[in-house]
Amino acid sequence: MKNLWSGIITEQVQASKAFYVQHFSCEVLFESDWFVLLQLGGGELGFMLPNLDAQAGIFRTAFNGSGLWITIDVENVEAQFERLQQSNVDIVEPLKREAWGDYHFVVRDPNGIGVDVVERPAGA
Repeated sequence: MKNLWSGIITEQVQASKAFYVQHFSCEVLFESDWFVLLQLGGGELGFMLPNLDAQAGIFRTAFNGSGLWITIDVENVEAQFERLQQSNVDIVEPLKREAWGDYHFVVRDPNGIGVDVVERPAGA
C-alpha cells in the first residue's frame, strides 16, 4: 500500500478549492474544470463534479452534506481560531479542550462538511 486519500463529489469544486487554499494553505496538486486535488502535509483531498459520464455510477452522486468530517492538525489552535473567526468562517463548534487532550474547534466548509481544527496533546 502507498497512500490513502479521499475525494468528495460536489457542485462546489471551485468554492472548496478556494476555502481550503485560503484558510488552510492547501497546495493545488492538480486542477481541471471538473476536478481539483489538494495537498496539506502528507494528506490529499479531491473535489469532483457529479454526474460525469466518464465516471463509474458510484462516483456520480453528489455528497449530501452529512456523515463526513475532515480533521486538520495545527500547532496553535488558539491562533487558528482567532484567524478564522476574523475571516468570518462559519465556526459551528467553539474552541474546546476534550478530556482526552485534544484542543479543537469546528468550522463548516462550502459543502457543509465539518472541519475539525485540532491541536493534539504532546506525544499524541
